[in-house]
Amino acid sequence: MSADWLGSLVSINCGATLGVYQGEVTSVDQASQTISLRQPFHNGIKCPVPEVTFSAMDIKELKILEIPNGVCRNSSSQGVPTDPCPASSGFSGRSTGAAGCGGPSSSAPMAVPRKASAVGRAVSQATPKKNGVKNGGGGPMKVKDDECFGDGMDPGLDTDFDFEGNLALFDKAAVFSQIDTSERRGNGARSRGTPGERTPSRYRHDENILEAEPIVYRQITVPQQGGKEYCTDSGLVVPSIPYELHKRLLSVAERHGLTLERRLEMTGVCASQMALTLLGGPNRLTPKNVHQRPAVALLCGPHVQGAQGISCGRHLANHEVEVILFLPNFVKMLESLTNELTLFGKTGGKQVSSIKDLPETPVDLVINCLDCHENAFLRDQPWYRAAADWANQNRAPVLSIDPPVSGQEQAVEAKWSLSLGLPLPLAESAGRVYLCDIGVPRQVFQEVGVSYHSPFGCKFVIPLHSA
Repeated sequence: MSADWLGSLVSINCGATLGVYQGEVTSVDQASQTISLRQPFHNGIKCPVPEVTFSAMDIKELKILEIPNGVCRNSSSQGVPTDPCPASSGFSGRSTGAAGCGGPSSSAPMAVPRKASAVGRAVSQATPKKNGVKNGGGGPMKVKDDECFGDGMDPGLDTDFDFEGNLALFDKAAVFSQIDTSERRGNGARSRGTPGERTPSRYRHDENILEAEPIVYRQITVPQQGGKEYCTDSGLVVPSIPYELHKRLLSVAERHGLTLERRLEMTGVCASQMALTLLGGPNRLTPKNVHQRPAVALLCGPHVQGAQGISCGRHLANHEVEVILFLPNFVKMLESLTNELTLFGKTGGKQVSSIKDLPETPVDLVINCLDCHENAFLRDQPWYRAAADWANQNRAPVLSIDPPVSGQEQAVEAKWSLSLGLPLPLAESAGRVYLCDIGVPRQVFQEVGVSYHSPFGCKFVIPLHSA
């Protein structure tokens, strides 16, 4: 009859050394006098092993917590015979309650007293239901969740939240009336502090809320005015300087190490960057648009301005722009001009010496570097007049690099002009003026009497507006 006790929940006291075990009876072996429990708990803590087997000689006391038919039994060993009925259970260990003679079908089962042991209560609360199934199933993970969180769920959590009822409690008119009252007390600004606290004025999204020193818009002062002033997009005043001061500035810069080669490279980079923007920038120069490469005609003379233009053409050619360089054949040329021509020849750009070899159809951009600051007699040369006529008849826009001052009327009307360092007083035919940073240090400006703070910010080429 040992099979009658399978599935019962019992508590086994093995003395002070082994402690107390609780679990579900899985087997009772009459021959070996052993009993096995599955999902055992040891002193209230779940055992890491799924099953534990006990010998009768180790058991000091056995209590039945629950039997398969749902009748709970728990009693002390007082008044219970110590010799069980072998014909009933076949187990000779010391037992109490229904583990004695009579078995589960006894006509007079022992009633369960309300004061069960603390261990018995702990096990009955923490032990999962039979077969690990609870609340409709769920498997091992569900069993672990039940062991962790228990059965004491708040029934109120199953009630749906009444959003409409909660929203009805919000009095929108009263809240907005309170906000308007607070704003009137704060003279138009929303008050977020105490009622008597003075609130700051409102700020736009593009205004700085931190108090700062007033901006000084005239940060560049020159000893000699060029007769014209410009301003940047941010309002900084950039005065023009006469050509004599500009020439002295470049001479001092070269003495400090800013050589002509460095200035040529810097000018070429900045001018080519501006030209690339005028040609369309990323909208035009893309790998998918290789069949429509922009074409630029570069008109240069035998001087430093011509060398600056060739440097610009070299950088444009390196950026996959089709560059056609016009430079007449001269018996003697500057060394810097010769060096720039040699580098330009490595890019694959086209060089011509006759106007007849220039494109007959309009190009995307004409870069004018024909003029010189000092030698005005070049304008009387046939090649100069022919190149100027071609540029004026070609319907492409013109960019002039480092054009001369307004005293010398320009033969080619430009749409944009690029000045270096500080602007010269250019004529109206120069078009819109841009300023290029060629890397002149502040100490060099100070040495020629110019109080200088850079107006460029994060850029190397900035537009200038007539003040």
